[in-house]
Amino acid sequence: MGYKSLIINPGSTSTKIAVFEDETLVFDQTLRHATEVIEKYDSVVAQKDFRKEVIASVLEENNFDVKTLDVIVGRGGFLRPIPSGTYECTDALIKDLKEAKKEHASNLGGIIAREMADELGIPAYIVDPVVVDEMDDVARISGHPELPRTSVFHALNQKAVAKRYAKESGIKYEDLNLIVVHMGGGVSVGAHKGGRIIDVFNALDGDGAFSPERAGAVPAGELVRLCYSGKYTEKEMIKQLVGKAGYNAYLGTNDARDVEKAVKEGDEKATLIYNAFVYQVAKDIGAQATVLNGKVDRIIFTGGIAYQKSLIEDMEKKVGFIAPFTVYPGEDEMLALCQGALRVLNGEEEAKVY
Repeated sequence: MGYKSLIINPGSTSTKIAVFEDETLVFDQTLRHATEVIEKYDSVVAQKDFRKEVIASVLEENNFDVKTLDVIVGRGGFLRPIPSGTYECTDALIKDLKEAKKEHASNLGGIIAREMADELGIPAYIVDPVVVDEMDDVARISGHPELPRTSVFHALNQKAVAKRYAKESGIKYEDLNLIVVHMGGGVSVGAHKGGRIIDVFNALDGDGAFSPERAGAVPAGELVRLCYSGKYTEKEMIKQLVGKAGYNAYLGTNDARDVEKAVKEGDEKATLIYNAFVYQVAKDIGAQATVLNGKVDRIIFTGGIAYQKSLIEDMEKKVGFIAPFTVYPGEDEMLALCQGALRVLNGEEEAKVY
């Protein structure tokens, strides 16, 4: 019999759950929460009991006996910066999730996992939250001491696909130099060396290429002048950078498939913005190649936009000279969380303490 795990991945208006036996999916479900129900709660943490009850009900409806579980894994939230790994849901970790400076549904993952696991007497973990920070010190320097570069990115998927490539290649992850390019609602391009992501473009609010809904790096002086123009409040300005930016701002859609369709139909503006996206992501890849001193074993593309074969072909024209490509389209967060726990249960890694 394999290890049975329950995976909990809370989103703003949904909670994804999955049960695995080893890496085999037993069942999964996305539990939708009505906006009017979510709005009843004053904070994300206050939703904990409601979401926990919904999870328990669905497990019961699927006739799943929770007493057969070996581990529960929650999506990690906005903790202090930490190295990559699978972390025990200790008291200190749960305290910081509850008091996180950034309110985000993912903070609930570890909290709910810990409560349910305690009731069953089994371990609870989180794996590679967005705050994973393994950057070299030199990569943190931006040009002004009050504006350091920070590490907020798709750590869970970046690590999962890098380790997948290493396993499929029969080479230790720690022995590879990789550039991993996650292209989804946000874009992150990371340089992996010696088992660490030594530099990465902040995927959230102000680094690297633009994405379907994020501005990426913009001209600093113009940004300052726009902030003080009186046109936007601080909250609205943040929305202009994260949400109403990128494809959304230029083309009125955050769906990369719509842009691909418009390009194929000969839309000149869509073609220009699409070419700019390819151009900027390629520049980021080139930058990370220099971080790795030009010694790149593989460039890995992942995320939803990696399904676009024509885009990968266009990337090949730009940066194919750097290293061969491997494409793992999509983002299987649930399996990645499961694999993080299995590495600990199978003795491949030790669980880290926050």
